[in-house]
Amino acid sequence: MGESTLTAVSAEPLDLSTHLAAVSTASTGAVATFIGQVRDHSPDATDAVVRLEYSAHPDVERALEEIVADVVGPHEDVRVAVSHRVGVLDIGDVAIIACAASSHRDLAFTVCREVVEAVKARLPVWKKQVLADGSHTWVGSA
Repeated sequence: MGESTLTAVSAEPLDLSTHLAAVSTASTGAVATFIGQVRDHSPDATDAVVRLEYSAHPDVERALEEIVADVVGPHEDVRVAVSHRVGVLDIGDVAIIACAASSHRDLAFTVCREVVEAVKARLPVWKKQVLADGSHTWVGSA
């Protein structure tokens, strides 16, 4: 069965090397990573995005653990580390890091994508997009 080696929701900046170390073992042949960064635009925004403000449900860490367990459970030979930011993030800041490690690349790629998609769909995090004109929009509340 797959294994979750790190799940976290943090107001502090995320570190890729911490995630890589959490999933790497002597049998690791592949590590797929995803880094989601704050960008200066959004398809649903009427102006440039200047920052994001993430807030979360009080049980968000437990929810993240459950999401990852659901994804990795059916897979053999995979380890996952994933973290999501909360708080105020500027353009270029990292909002999410996900790493999936396995003996082979196909499983690492597949599980990394599945984890990111499940987190995006199910994690109880709310994203406030602050726009250049001072207005804001709410996006992606699971």
